[in-house]
Amino acid sequence: MERVRAHVTIGGRVQGVNFRSSTQQQAETTGVSGWVRNLGDGRVGAVLEGPRAAVNRMVSWCYGGPRYARVEKVDVQWEAPTEQDNRFRIVW
Repeated sequence: MERVRAHVTIGGRVQGVNFRSSTQQQAETTGVSGWVRNLGDGRVGAVLEGPRAAVNRMVSWCYGGPRYARVEKVDVQWEAPTEQDNRFRIVW
């Protein structure tokens, strides 16, 4: 099972719409570790790490996000996995 890591930045109406908590719920359901946080410029940033298929599902989910989000842009940078812990957390 190949492990991958994606650093994702999501733009649009993504703050104040439960994007971080929804991302955490999706990641826990999908089996992806990492973190999500609000960025100072109004975007949301996340690192998603785990099996390739699970990370791909999470990246795809980021293009829609939660119900009230309006995603306008998603940037994905693929990085080497770090073998971090298996938790997904919201960071500040």
